[in-house]
Amino acid sequence: MKTNAEIVATARKAFNSGRTKSLEFRERQLRNFLRLFEENTPEILKALSSDLRKSKQEAVMSETAFVVGECQTLLENFKTWARPERPSKGLVNIMDELLIYNDPYGVVLVIGAWNYPIQVTLLPVAAAIAAGNCVVIKPSELAPATAQLMADLVPKYLDNECYPVILGGPKETAELLEERFDYIFFTGSTRIGKLVHAAANKYLTPVTLELGGKSPVYLDSSADIDVAARRILWGKCLNAGQTCVAPDYLLCSKEVSEKFVEHARSILKEWYGDDVQKSPDLCRIINDNNFQRLTNLLKSSKESSKIVVGGKSDPQERFIQPTILTDVKQNDPIMQEEIFGPILPIVHVNDAQEAIKFINANEKPLALYIFSQNRNMTESILNSTSSGGVSVNDTVMHLAADTLPFGGVGSSGMGAYHGKYSFDTFVHKKSILVKDLGKLGEKLSYARYPPYSDSKLNYITRMLSARLPFSFKYVPYTIVFGLGVASAILLKIVANMYEKDKLH
Repeated sequence: MKTNAEIVATARKAFNSGRTKSLEFRERQLRNFLRLFEENTPEILKALSSDLRKSKQEAVMSETAFVVGECQTLLENFKTWARPERPSKGLVNIMDELLIYNDPYGVVLVIGAWNYPIQVTLLPVAAAIAAGNCVVIKPSELAPATAQLMADLVPKYLDNECYPVILGGPKETAELLEERFDYIFFTGSTRIGKLVHAAANKYLTPVTLELGGKSPVYLDSSADIDVAARRILWGKCLNAGQTCVAPDYLLCSKEVSEKFVEHARSILKEWYGDDVQKSPDLCRIINDNNFQRLTNLLKSSKESSKIVVGGKSDPQERFIQPTILTDVKQNDPIMQEEIFGPILPIVHVNDAQEAIKFINANEKPLALYIFSQNRNMTESILNSTSSGGVSVNDTVMHLAADTLPFGGVGSSGMGAYHGKYSFDTFVHKKSILVKDLGKLGEKLSYARYPPYSDSKLNYITRMLSARLPFSFKYVPYTIVFGLGVASAILLKIVANMYEKDKLH
């Protein structure tokens, strides 16, 4: 069995050979990546059910279809994205060629999470492949069936030297982080994210940290409470609340809270029936430790708040009923950490301004949700708070737009991905200037050479501050268009002259 050092060295040798930089190689690997899903979806769904008891619909829409969609986007666009970019010029660069190369970093480490073990592990892997990197893949040991399946399937479809899978727990991950990587992409908790960041600092390795936090919901009285309740509860119950962007707590007035709870009771009964535990559509908590943590939060909450919906649990199945708490205070235990379960505390606030103060008193969340039909109030919240992303009148769904960057800010993470942002995450933007050695270009540069003078300084100042009123990337098209117009005019003149000659 190879050591971590040997695995990384093999990947680095493969990268240095130039193998992964080939566009044809990247395309072949991405097509094989798609084939992995096409040929093994039943096995993937079975593994997800084993680890989290995910229903088929949740597993497909939030895991397999999500990754397949991203991979298809990469296949359609990566060759265009990989081309050198030509930025606009200033007057000082008028004679120069300016380029930005999209260089792959090299050997990338992707550390996945257990809550969406396929999506958050393999989606960044696909992007790193499209960008031309080698990737060491470390699935989460807390989703063992899915991790083992990845270790079994990836070598059958992808280049073994370029894309190895390493299994193991915290000890193996810590040992892996001792190796030198060119980029690290981590999804997980803020606590572990800090450890990954510290390990990366040893080599000044750039990182993307997709973390979490307490994502708030503000529910305004102007919203349709029934629609809002459905969307909030869906975001909270999806994957049994084990989602980094799940609505963590609800801010609203006491009057709105009462209406919300009334709608929530009927909605949950409509979705899961009279016996929620028998519903096949609700996931289970990942392990005993997390189950115990959540039930302890519920027990401690009973002292200061009120359970108005749910509250039941079963340790044998690691089942927790969707639960709503009211009269929750800012210093209650359940408000001190990310819940990561199907429990929704409601904190009463009088208005949007009070909600803004509450949100800003806490760490910056990964997501913020606003339910309101008052556009001015919505804009006020957007402009007065900081969060990784926002959905207005919905929850979670901003992730589905691959033209939006998904990522955190502050303690909820750094960096972003999805769509082109995924590709850009795994490339270094290398700036290139190409100068001509001709006499004209040298004359334009004369002022930079000693002896210095006021006239030279004035010339340089004007050159550095001046921007061209047009972009050079459109010059070829402008010239072609101009030539076309000139040709048309010339033909018209010749035709007129010919007609005049005929008349004479």
